[in-house]
Amino acid sequence: MTEILKQVSVFLENTPGHLRKVCSVLADAGVNLQTLTLAESRDYGIVRIIADTPEGAIEALSKAGIAAKLIDVVAVEVADRPGALLGILDKAAQGGLNLDYMYAMTRGINGNPLMIMRFGDAQKAAEILK
Repeated sequence: MTEILKQVSVFLENTPGHLRKVCSVLADAGVNLQTLTLAESRDYGIVRIIADTPEGAIEALSKAGIAAKLIDVVAVEVADRPGALLGILDKAAQGGLNLDYMYAMTRGINGNPLMIMRFGDAQKAAEILK
């Protein structure tokens, strides 16, 4: 399976609470996050979201004063075996495509999303989020 999806991209200041605000706005608007990735630098971050209603996400974020845009991305199903991703990357390279970034959209235990999060103090975070 390969399909084009609409990704919601949000540029945020790298300070406490900014990602929480984005998630709160989307939750209040009834937007379900299917996957989320955060790429950060010292001062800023880019949040990339695949949501059930990307246009609804953009509308809600805009109303909250949060700049966001829709970007077309390609979702490619990858077999669960060694070398499967390599085969896709080979096809992309042979086709002259340059990959800007990628991230996984996965499902965890019991079909629920599994989020991998990095915190400054992993032990403290694990205790708080138990």
